[in-house]
Amino acid sequence: MWPFKTRKDVNTYRQKSLTGFTDWHSHILPGVDDGIKTLEDSLEVLRKYDEAGIKKIWLTPHIMEDFPNTTSELRKRFEELCDAWTGNVELGLASENMLDALFDERLKSDDLLPIGDGGDNLLVETSYFSAPMGFDHMLEEIMHHGYRPVIAHPERYMYMDHDSYRRLHDKGVIFQLNLLSLTGAYGEKVRKKAVWLMKEGLVDIIGCDLHRTEQFSRIFGDVKHADKWFDKALSLGTEFE
Repeated sequence: MWPFKTRKDVNTYRQKSLTGFTDWHSHILPGVDDGIKTLEDSLEVLRKYDEAGIKKIWLTPHIMEDFPNTTSELRKRFEELCDAWTGNVELGLASENMLDALFDERLKSDDLLPIGDGGDNLLVETSYFSAPMGFDHMLEEIMHHGYRPVIAHPERYMYMDHDSYRRLHDKGVIFQLNLLSLTGAYGEKVRKKAVWLMKEGLVDIIGCDLHRTEQFSRIFGDVKHADKWFDKALSLGTEFE
């Protein structure tokens, strides 16, 4: 069953509390990519999530040419983290799959780590500057294999415009926005895209895309007043070229 509700009103995103929040994108699994490096740092971040009242975190390490992780290796590392974690935050294992030259092979072998409790959604990403060759065909192939594409941080893709976002979303592609984008961490153009996507109701799920322990405080600040982030973001300009 599809776990995400679509076409949300802006007010849906505003959080008076982080209690019950699910983080759909993180690089907290230690020592597997450009994210958290040690088990100790992973546990420190998880404790911060726990204190904030966050319900669940999907661990989504990269699978790409630069980080050719295997699903078996990631499952083993995930079990090690679960064995060490004694807090209340629920952990889920998925992956962030680069649509690169090796992706077709991984898809055909069905050696994947889908996201969502139903096991039929796949978190994917592309280059920030250009779409992969045959992008639409790749998305159709993902659907043909029984998965629904979930595009990670669509606001960061410079090659996408208003029409691109609407066309992909209308095809059934899900968009996952990064909270860090609302802070301007990736630049003003990305921030404007993120706010526009929210106002248009095109954001389906939200993630932190946390890579380092110090990012937690920037993302959440005073967790009791996290809703102010959304208020501030939505009060700023949203047009982008």
